[in-house]
Amino acid sequence: MKNRSLNGSMEDITIISSGVKIEGKVTSSGSIRVDGTLQGDLSAKGNVTVGEQGDINGQINANVVNIGGKVVGTVIAKEKLVLESKSSLKGDIISKILIVEAGAKFDGKSSMDDNIKETVIPKPVQSNQ
Repeated sequence: MKNRSLNGSMEDITIISSGVKIEGKVTSSGSIRVDGTLQGDLSAKGNVTVGEQGDINGQINANVVNIGGKVVGTVIAKEKLVLESKSSLKGDIISKILIVEAGAKFDGKSSMDDNIKETVIPKPVQSNQ
């Protein structure tokens, strides 16, 4: 799907619809909207939007991230992260700008940084005991 961005150019947007469940790593050269379920990391060169029905368990890495649903994992937003009023985020945040609307739930640490680069946060090692 192509949408016209604010500057008038056409932008590729991938939509993961409600009722769709994906397991594994997802990468995109454009933007992604998640209204379904993703069990895995999500990386986009554009923006990521998690709709109210969206549910992600994994790291998100994008320019701008808007969360309206549920996310468990680290969020790296190079430009801006918006936690909408019905959102729930359990995990750490690295972002240049953070906006938290009234009613949003956030459990984690936040780090504000003007020079965010592509970052991969190592996952904790699980012991086999």
